[in-house]
Amino acid sequence: MSGSGVVVGMVLFVFVKHVSAEAEEHLPRVVTPFPAPKITELPQFQGVHKETLYWGTYRPQLYLGIRARTPKSLIAGLMWIVVKDGRYHLRHVCRHEDDLSSYGWTKHNGRDFGNQVLVDHGLTLNTGFLKSKEEGSGYGGDWAVQINVQADKSKWNEEFGRGAQLFFYLADEGGNALNLSRKNLNIRGDSLLASGSRADIGDWQLHLKSMDDLELHYSGFHTPHFHNLSDRVEENLASQIRKQDRLLLSDSSDDSPNVLVFQIIGGFSFTTDFTFISGTDSEGSKVEGSKVEERVSSLTGTSLSNQLKYKEQAFDEKFEKIFNLAEKVDPESISVGKAAVGNLIGGIGYFYGQSKIALSGILNLREHVNYISYWPAELYTAVPCRPSFPRGFLWDEGFHQLIIWRWDIHISLDIIGHWLDLMNADGWIPREQILGAEALSRVPEEYVPQHPTNGNPPTLFLALNGIVNGLKNNEFTAKDKTEISLFLERAFVRLEAWFQWFNTTQSGKQMSSYYWHGRDNKTILELNPKTLTSGFDDYPRASHPSADERHVDLRCWMLLAADCLHSIEELLDKETKPEGNYGSTAKLLSDVELLNQMHYDDRYGAYFDFGNHTEKIQLKWKEVEIGHNNTARQLVRDVLERPVLRMVPHIGYVSLFPFMGKIISPGSWILEKQLQLISNDSLFWTDFGLRSLATTSSLYMKFNSEREGPYWRGQIWINMNYRILSALHHYSKENGPYQDMAKAIYKELRSNLIRNIVRNYEETGFLWEQYDQNNGKGKGSHPFTGWTSLMVLIMAEAYDII
Repeated sequence: MSGSGVVVGMVLFVFVKHVSAEAEEHLPRVVTPFPAPKITELPQFQGVHKETLYWGTYRPQLYLGIRARTPKSLIAGLMWIVVKDGRYHLRHVCRHEDDLSSYGWTKHNGRDFGNQVLVDHGLTLNTGFLKSKEEGSGYGGDWAVQINVQADKSKWNEEFGRGAQLFFYLADEGGNALNLSRKNLNIRGDSLLASGSRADIGDWQLHLKSMDDLELHYSGFHTPHFHNLSDRVEENLASQIRKQDRLLLSDSSDDSPNVLVFQIIGGFSFTTDFTFISGTDSEGSKVEGSKVEERVSSLTGTSLSNQLKYKEQAFDEKFEKIFNLAEKVDPESISVGKAAVGNLIGGIGYFYGQSKIALSGILNLREHVNYISYWPAELYTAVPCRPSFPRGFLWDEGFHQLIIWRWDIHISLDIIGHWLDLMNADGWIPREQILGAEALSRVPEEYVPQHPTNGNPPTLFLALNGIVNGLKNNEFTAKDKTEISLFLERAFVRLEAWFQWFNTTQSGKQMSSYYWHGRDNKTILELNPKTLTSGFDDYPRASHPSADERHVDLRCWMLLAADCLHSIEELLDKETKPEGNYGSTAKLLSDVELLNQMHYDDRYGAYFDFGNHTEKIQLKWKEVEIGHNNTARQLVRDVLERPVLRMVPHIGYVSLFPFMGKIISPGSWILEKQLQLISNDSLFWTDFGLRSLATTSSLYMKFNSEREGPYWRGQIWINMNYRILSALHHYSKENGPYQDMAKAIYKELRSNLIRNIVRNYEETGFLWEQYDQNNGKGKGSHPFTGWTSLMVLIMAEAYDII
């Protein structure tokens, strides 16, 4: 352990370093799994729990995508055609450029029900998803999708024909053949469309039923690729237009297809039900056939509609029971809160694949190899944003779980367990999970490799801290308490290893100091080298990255982790290590005197980073040599003054981390300074929330390079506003000279945030990644129902006290 590391962990470090000789011989440590039993193999995540979560809307990158939680799944999805600017457009993957007026899961319980509304240029689709476990069904049970279509005829040109067109498909990632029921499909005849067999669920059937007059076509093909299925459909339609001058699938199939696409052409208003029945008898005996018909009937038509309505009502009741908003906010705000939670839960996905690990500075293997593959792994996780970020992000996930553990503790523990099971032998977890072809297809190649020297804020401790507090406050049933305790018991060694990884690899030169590794100290293209590892990307740090840096936010994250581990130690009645425990580590990191020596600046009344820094830097156009005696005119970094070791004088979110961590005493004059900073409209305060960087900063809303606009340089972000509100709420309850001041600021900030987010949702149909500090308008990616969903906790005034 580095001399600057904090006191915990020598015994653990020895344990983490112990990997079997065989594994050590064949695998580099960076791609060697952590040597402990997997959390997700606990009995509580098997049996009924695992089976009831087997099927789900686990393909969040699609407008509607269904799969099972298994690596080679049978998958389903929805496409449709819309007319825009006189041209046909096929929808499938969530994309900003599709310009839908609104979409997202308005309600979703994470288990067996979801309702989504999509509004797309005169076309409105309402999709309901329902699961059912009937006697005789295969593993995971049956499921159904109900699609209601409403098209505005006046917005469609004559070329479109009779009305709306949907495409529903099944595909088998395992390559198993799908059997078309018959070549001449007829909606008024037998409802059976396709059948097949798999080892996991047995024989299965897909049925289509509708009371409306529909035209049906199909296409089947065999492919190992599933991330571009819409391209195959477009190719088929294009070939048929050339042949028949009609927008129809070919009504043909390859031999042994593992993809079947069904085209449904209806009027301008129709409803259709797709029903998936598993565990059927492939021989089709009369007795079994009768039972299948009963199950199909129960998952179609009026029966399906009634069950969806019942589930919707149950969602509403559960939402109110958990968040208790009826007496706290108006009905419009409650509706937005439901949509936030619905799309966050509905956006939970299942991914399987291998991360790519960058080799730079780590291994000396074949020179032409620049990455090595992690072990094949699965990840069950929520995602920040379905069109832009439909994959797992480590620092986002901790914020997601603040909501999800309150909604369904078992789903939350399952997700946290999946993340911790991705830990390698050193205690490192890749910060961005890009697993499988579908996920890879959405990420530029240069951003795929993960760097094992780099971390990400350990926000899972935020959620775990809330769960532990819930245990202390008897907020769970006896059965849940037992399962949570078993989870924490198995997770503890991984949590220790994660803490120790930070404590050794991210430590600074001074005792109890830390800095984010991974900044580029050679770049000439960035005004201020980014700190992607911190989660704050372009937030201003020291102008010249070096090992002399001290980052106040990371120090506070380490305090959170140590404090949470100490709480778990006490809860599990673990024996204190002779060389120190997490309680003493937390006490050291919460020492305000030591914190102030490292990070507090009296002149500003603010906490700052420390590093090799100068303010006199600009971007300037210069002729730059690009090789082979060629030059190009580029906007490059121009340093006008030699940097010196000093405080980095940028007031922003990072400055408030000691306040967010509730480290400052309620009676301290420094608390008054923090409250003054927060309420100063030249620094943080706006009528829409607290901005990320003060207007007085030299980098406020400045581009960081020729192509990189400001990101964390002024815009309003909800995750940090939530944490600041949490601290304000805390100090408003603590006796002291600044209690009333904290209470007044809390009340106004909470009101501003709720009002602005609800207004934006009503005007645009979305929650947004960030909000403009000047006019409050949503900016960036949407629908961003990751940490922006924390608005529902703000409405509920639900904060976790550490």
